Amino acid sequence: MDVNDKILIVEDEAALADILKQYLEQAGYDVEILSEGRHAVKRILDVAPALVVLDLMLPGKDGLTICREVRAKSDVPIIMETAKVEEIDRLLGLELGADDYLCKPFSPRELVARVRAILRRSLPRETSDTVDPHRLDLDSETWKVSLGGKPVDLTRREFQLLEALHRRPGRVFSRAQLLDLVFPDDAAVIDRTIDSHIKNIRQKMKAVTGDWDPIRSVYGVGYAFES
Repeated sequence: MDVNDKILIVEDEAALADILKQYLEQAGYDVEILSEGRHAVKRILDVAPALVVLDLMLPGKDGLTICREVRAKSDVPIIMETAKVEEIDRLLGLELGADDYLCKPFSPRELVARVRAILRRSLPRETSDTVDPHRLDLDSETWKVSLGGKPVDLTRREFQLLEALHRRPGRVFSRAQLLDLVFPDDAAVIDRTIDSHIKNIRQKMKAVTGDWDPIRSVYGVGYAFES
């Protein structure tokens, strides 16, 4: 565990907050709970936790405002909770800078897995003579992709899509956002085109790695890259 292993949960549902606290503590984290949003920004900046779990609807100050204010001064990882899948789409469109989103009800085990994945990305990479089989390298000048030192043959669109996801690991992109990034001038392209390209990318990467799939599907929303 890192020196700073504190997780700050900002959640006004006491029962949910207590359950999340129990699961995170069992996973080895030090957990603190705030039940309202009024003093959340100051507490986050003062404590500098390893990660923040932030509910959208809070008394005192809502999660959306808290996320904006924190992100203006800190890069602390933030997982936002919301009660509606549709709300995630709206939050993504606002470019809040949260690292991940969870729709209630969700499994506490899923939260722990998301926390571990985000914090693992923040750890310094160990130096080694052995090539990591999951190391992904993208060269935007030559349009070449390698995975564990082995080439992956992607089309230009597939490369652009993978690069957009890889540039912001853990960030959830809606299909509409990915269309804007990869097909900005083609109004005829539909959302399902993204799904087709993702399927092709996964197949080509698995052909190199076996069964490793770093692209996470977020039901009803879109995709994220998990390193």
